[in-house]
Amino acid sequence: MTWGDSFDYALNGDVLHAVVIDAMGHGLDAATMATVAIGAYRHARRAGIGLSEIYDFTDRAVAEQFGPEHFATAQMMQLDTTTGRVQWVNAGHPPPVLARNHRVAGRLAAPTTLPVGLGGAEPRISELGLERGDRVLCFTDGPVEEHRTGGEEFGEDQLIDCVNHLERTGRGVRAVTHTLKRARGGRTTEDATLLMVEWRG
Repeated sequence: MTWGDSFDYALNGDVLHAVVIDAMGHGLDAATMATVAIGAYRHARRAGIGLSEIYDFTDRAVAEQFGPEHFATAQMMQLDTTTGRVQWVNAGHPPPVLARNHRVAGRLAAPTTLPVGLGGAEPRISELGLERGDRVLCFTDGPVEEHRTGGEEFGEDQLIDCVNHLERTGRGVRAVTHTLKRARGGRTTEDATLLMVEWRG
């Protein structure tokens, strides 16, 4: 089955740009919406505009193509690789996880705006100064809502446990996806996209 998750990243000079998208629904419609959202995001990013304007451009592109009641959640991020200053806009997405000193230090909880396509107001840009070695994990709702055998969700606590284990062992983010797949007996019921950014200073 085709799903609606997608991501994009690019390093322009000293600024790393990253986005994670989760389009509503399943099948070809969701995949098409995710493609439009990513295309709009890339176009806006290449124009060199700020996060608020990137959100607005992506929001309008999805609304114009798909009409009302269709949307995609998004996590848009910019990291200054020189200073470690990270800025992000949360458009209806789960808050990212911050890993510091080889353990989860918390979630980057911040004000959210409406998902793209719903005509949200100008978003509030959140900021944080990263420390050397910090990792920020962005993810769609799939890793949390994935159902365990018998109907139980994988859940946020288990996701954080996976990230803590990843930090202790020094393994890459792919280890989290492998854990998800093993917990489902090799079959998944949800799309699950994870994107980890590390600032090495």
